[in-house]
Amino acid sequence: MAAQVAFAHQIKAAITTVLFNPRTQNIEIMHRFNLHDAEHAVKALFDKKADILGDKATQQAFADYVAQRFALLDADSAPLALKTVGFEIEGKFFWVYQETAQPPKLEGLTIRHNALRDLWPAQINTLNVEGRGDIQTLTFRDNIELLSVEFKHPH
Repeated sequence: MAAQVAFAHQIKAAITTVLFNPRTQNIEIMHRFNLHDAEHAVKALFDKKADILGDKATQQAFADYVAQRFALLDADSAPLALKTVGFEIEGKFFWVYQETAQPPKLEGLTIRHNALRDLWPAQINTLNVEGRGDIQTLTFRDNIELLSVEFKHPH
């Protein structure tokens, strides 16, 4: 029984939502990491004494790390200029928020989501694209670097 509990904590997973917000005309990105994973990550990435719970600078450094490993590319493979708009700890999760203006003609996105995958090869980053037709889900795992979604135009 104890072995199963220990194994359950080994699952490294993050959830990201890419939301096309019709009210703001922005693409809003919300990354949700398990706080437990983020705590381990900052110690491995920055410093054995890094404290994501109590230190704003560590929180900012982790948000920057996530931002550097995440990209949205348009149909011409040009990256959209994402800006990090904040981060917070909420319960057992560490959230990182990004946004960018919606390009006028966007037929699809190619997405890179490598956060934590350099640390843990088993890391799985699931991403949902919402607000442009049906929700589309992408799963970044194993050696997958880039995944794409296409948007159907209303007739």
